[in-house]
Amino acid sequence: RLPSGAGHDAVYMAPTGPIGMIFIPCLNGRSHCPEEWIEPAQLLDGTRVLYQSVLELDRKLRA
Repeated sequence: RLPSGAGHDAVYMAPTGPIGMIFIPCLNGRSHCPEEWIEPAQLLDGTRVLYQSVLELDRKLRA
C-alpha cells in the first residue's frame, strides 16, 4: 500500500467496490506538468502490473 492524496477517477469509482491505482515513478517526482518524464522501462513495468491485475481479476471473476 502507498498512501496518496491523488484521487483521480478512483474517488468516483470507490463506491462501486474496491479500487486501486498503479503509480509509476516520474523524474524528480514531477507529474501533471511539462517537466514530467518517465523512463520507458518504468512504463513497461507499470503496464505489466496493469496486465497482470486484469488477468487476476478475470481469474477471480470466473471462479
